[in-house]
Amino acid sequence: MSQDTSDASFAELFQETTTRLNQRLSPGQKITARIADLAPETIFIDIGGKSEGILDRSEVDETERPAAVGDPLSVYFLRSTGSGMIFTTKIGGSGGAAHLEEAWQAQIPVQGVVKKEIKGGFEVMISGSVRGFCPFSQMSLRRVENAAETFLEQSMTFLITRYEQDGRNLVLSARAVQEREREELKEELKKTLSEGQTVTGTISSIRDFGLFVDLGGVDGLVPLSELGWSRVENVAELFTVDDKVKVMIKGLDWEKDRITLSIKETLENPWDQITITLPIGITVMGRVARLTNFGAFVTLVPGIDGLVHISKLGQGRRINHPREVLEEGQDLEVQVDEIDLEKRNIRLSLADQAAVEAETTPKPAPGGQAPREPVQHQTPKSMGTLGDLLGASLKEKRK
Repeated sequence: MSQDTSDASFAELFQETTTRLNQRLSPGQKITARIADLAPETIFIDIGGKSEGILDRSEVDETERPAAVGDPLSVYFLRSTGSGMIFTTKIGGSGGAAHLEEAWQAQIPVQGVVKKEIKGGFEVMISGSVRGFCPFSQMSLRRVENAAETFLEQSMTFLITRYEQDGRNLVLSARAVQEREREELKEELKKTLSEGQTVTGTISSIRDFGLFVDLGGVDGLVPLSELGWSRVENVAELFTVDDKVKVMIKGLDWEKDRITLSIKETLENPWDQITITLPIGITVMGRVARLTNFGAFVTLVPGIDGLVHISKLGQGRRINHPREVLEEGQDLEVQVDEIDLEKRNIRLSLADQAAVEAETTPKPAPGGQAPREPVQHQTPKSMGTLGDLLGASLKEKRK
């Protein structure tokens, strides 16, 4: 085979490989590649074929450390040219304005700086000279209270949702990028999360019915009943947005995007040590948690409530409802009378009443005999004073 024939065959093979890659990749498609070689202004990336992709070196941040062969990169396929397949990390850097229409058509992210607040949203500068508009509702996945303070002068990533008048009218969305990123993270989390697993997340929202916790791409709900072993009345008093919390995954439903979490399951169960912390007969100060027709529930320690039956609340008199003598939130000294570990029930009595009953209950005599009632000795009637006796004697003589 001649050299010319060999060169022609190699050129055909190269063109065939490039054509196959072009058919596999569509404009805007995101792939992960590795740096194959470096030039002063260009990065050549390995895209899994015999050809290499081309990336403008200015798109890679090298402030902390220079790019190196073998480094992974997330890139978007832009288009094919005579010199090769062109990729980008995001459009908007030096010279990026020339590719804005391509970015709109292929839904490739663009980089912009939020410059000022205007009616309905923010003005965003792309490539230093192209103005775009992002509505308030498209700046973030979640509502932000101090939007201007949060976003102004921030460099952010957007998708172009409207491209008109040759790029003079651009409407942008940062939220669309964030939603896309969350979907990618969600797919990764599907491979790692499982029921019963304990993970750390960030509180993203506080509601009356519980907490939403960001697990790094998806949000899960911690219902009120799973916030702790004790009853929670006001969630906002105990938790703050952006706090880190440890949670256990109780339920996963990817089809309905429903993840149920528990903070309670990551905490020590107070019932495990109940006979040590609250032995029978101990007197403790509790707080009335709730009142019912049959008695008052008193919180003894966080997560542990005991019941004082209504029959023990009247101090000897009959009452129709515990509210006649108690109110919720009131501090109350009680005695632990009985503990049922299986049913997780604790019977209580008022400390004062228990003390009175202890004093008035006859104590068994030695040998188990009931104590005898004390003998009531009769005291003879008084004979009077000496004056009385003398007076009586005079009366007798006068007769």
